[in-house]
Amino acid sequence: MNIKAMNTPAMNTPAMNTPAMNTPAMNAPAMNARGTVHVVGAGIAGLAAAVLLASRGARVSLHEAAGHGGGRCRSFHDEVLGRTIDNGNHLLLAGNRAVMKFLDHIGSRDTLAGPADASFAFADLRTGERWSLRPNAGRLPWWIFSRSRRAPGTTAGDYLAVLRLARADARATVADRINVGRPAFARFWEPMVLAVLNADAHEAAARLLWPVMTEIFGRGAEAARPLIAAKGLSRSFVEPALRFLESRGATIRFNHRLRAVERQGEHVHALEFVRTRHDIAKADRVVLAVPPASMAELLPEISTPRGSRAIVNGHFLVKAPLPADLPFLGLIGGTAHWLFIRGDIVSVTVSAADALAEVANDEIARRLWADIARALSLPAAPLPPWRIVKEKRATFAQIPEELPRRAKTATPWRNLFLAGDWTDTGLPCTIEGAARSGFAAAEGALGG
Repeated sequence: MNIKAMNTPAMNTPAMNTPAMNTPAMNAPAMNARGTVHVVGAGIAGLAAAVLLASRGARVSLHEAAGHGGGRCRSFHDEVLGRTIDNGNHLLLAGNRAVMKFLDHIGSRDTLAGPADASFAFADLRTGERWSLRPNAGRLPWWIFSRSRRAPGTTAGDYLAVLRLARADARATVADRINVGRPAFARFWEPMVLAVLNADAHEAAARLLWPVMTEIFGRGAEAARPLIAAKGLSRSFVEPALRFLESRGATIRFNHRLRAVERQGEHVHALEFVRTRHDIAKADRVVLAVPPASMAELLPEISTPRGSRAIVNGHFLVKAPLPADLPFLGLIGGTAHWLFIRGDIVSVTVSAADALAEVANDEIARRLWADIARALSLPAAPLPPWRIVKEKRATFAQIPEELPRRAKTATPWRNLFLAGDWTDTGLPCTIEGAARSGFAAAEGALGG
């Protein structure tokens, strides 16, 4: 979840269906082996597309406007902390099929770490209560009938409420389908909605939550087992992907911003970058894996979501001993929503953080450290070294009004395909959705 990258909990009913990988029936002929696929954007969607293309023997040219890959899923060295940190915290799950396929391609699945079983620890900062959600193995969800496996003060019926999401129409919010007045809302549903949809339950699209619930908790404990990038996002996703592409002869260009897409009739015939221009031959294909705001500028004909929602992350260098068996912790009743521990760095995430993102960084740091201190029984003062990272456009606004604006993989141009977590993957804006979109665009470029 990014905690937006989470494809997270719910019920294990056998009849639940999972969405397809969004591989469309393409109208392009099979790609000539001599052609080049130009992938624009080296975030997770673009990397996934490029990796799959290269693994199938395609000639790949990867273009990225920034000086690095990964987009919103990367690591960097922070001078204040003296540590490498992630620009955002992401919780993966073993059932993220596209993510695991991507990591298997680039040989880095073993860089993920997590508990041996599906266990999600929580702490209520107001009451001091602690508990763990512990789904059982197998598809029959008997865990919801065990008090020791669910949140305190909740009932089995609170979790069976997930079935109401299956009947949600396109206009329904989560709050329309889930009772926000029940204790289970604060202790189960709200953390999931914030993590998965990066929006308040009163505006978050209910339709987007259902496939996440069915794909993960609907497949039993093994699929729901939580994982994190133990050495950072770049070590797991970006660096091995770039090495893989280089080993397959791909051309990789950073600081290479696309300025215009020239199209003629049913085809794109040129890509104009800030300093260069690439003519697109008949056998070539193009995959655009850029954010919705960039897409709207490049191709106004393509429908894109208009709003966005922020995520704020705080990173703190902690010299005191930290729990070695607690890689992450859900937080209830504070400012922060999730806490992660990697070595001597404690990181916290705040989703749906548009208002908080406008607050001064030093004040945000004080608020977040107060949550950490309570959660980990650390001194509230002094404030340790910190770094605040604000992603003001972390996701598009995942609300009912914006869902129809998600673009399909195929476009009106026969040699152009789209990728990105904002496209119509059937999933929320997560790493899983980004990887699926990249694979779908690659399949389209290869001719289906």
